Amino acid sequence: MASLLEKAQTLISANLHQMVDRALEANSVGVMRQYIRDAEDNLEQLEDAAATVGGQVKTVERKYKEYKKKGDQLDRNIDALLMQGKTDLARAAQLELNSARSLQEQYHEQWVRQEREYESLLNARLKLQAKLTTIRLEAKELEALLELAKSKEATVKAIKSLDDLVGIGDSDIARIGESIRGRIDKADAYSEMYASRLDTQMDDALGKAEIDLQLDERKRRLGIGEEIPVEVAEEQAEESSEASQ
Repeated sequence: MASLLEKAQTLISANLHQMVDRALEANSVGVMRQYIRDAEDNLEQLEDAAATVGGQVKTVERKYKEYKKKGDQLDRNIDALLMQGKTDLARAAQLELNSARSLQEQYHEQWVRQEREYESLLNARLKLQAKLTTIRLEAKELEALLELAKSKEATVKAIKSLDDLVGIGDSDIARIGESIRGRIDKADAYSEMYASRLDTQMDDALGKAEIDLQLDERKRRLGIGEEIPVEVAEEQAEESSEASQ
């Protein structure tokens, strides 16, 4: 029990400012989270111990009151027995009273001692709960602060990177831009060239077709240029031969 109270006292007396400083230095609230875990475990143990001691206090208190009541009754009985002249019975009752008073005193001492122990456990529990609440709030605030600090650091880093680029590498950027524009111009030239070539081919094809049509028309007017089947040619040749005879 003593070690449990000592551990609770250690957690209660933990320096919050030192924990915050360490958390800020490490850029992490890990030390405070560990404290919270330890405090929660210790609180649970304190509650179990307090419940046990509290039960013992009630038991010892009941025993003390029982022996006190018994002793008070024996004390009255002894007076009555002595007044009745019953010395032997009074002697036996006195012996029993002595034993009852001894037990009463022992239970009273236990009651007082365990009552103090019970109060110590309850006080430690309350103090540790209060400290734990404070640490939890401080940890949340510190987490938010660290996140804000990280965001600001990232912003500063980004701004510094931009500042570093100012006036540096302008010629390289211009050269890259010129190269890109050159590639675009080359692509445009290829496109124009291919389009021109296609137009020429189409013009040539259309011109040849037109000329062929004109020549065919002329051949039809002249009656030449048409292919005559072999059979028809032979018949025309025979007819020409007979006509000449």
